[in-house]
Amino acid sequence: MAPANFMTGVAELMVLRLVKDREMYGYEIVAAIREETGAVVRAGEGVIYPVLHGLEKDGALAASRKTVNGRSRIYYRLTPKGLRRLDGLAQDWTALAGAVDTVLKGRRHAPAL
Repeated sequence: MAPANFMTGVAELMVLRLVKDREMYGYEIVAAIREETGAVVRAGEGVIYPVLHGLEKDGALAASRKTVNGRSRIYYRLTPKGLRRLDGLAQDWTALAGAVDTVLKGRRHAPAL
């Protein structure tokens, strides 16, 4: 069932999905969200870094510091707990998007979330 404040989970869902495939650092995630959404979503550092820190604190992400080309960055990777969280959020989002689509198309009686 989608929570009443469902939009708050969008950044979390995108972050988890992006780091599912490979380790990424914060600004790389910000840029990937902008690029992969065709700049429809422009979540800045002020949104993404708190999400990253919260997911790390909850055990959904693990972080490690790496130096690449002389720059030290914190890279994030998905944990098994994070994969379960991603799966749940993705299912919720798919159901929610289907319900909204039903309303937008004018069909009645969308299935309950």
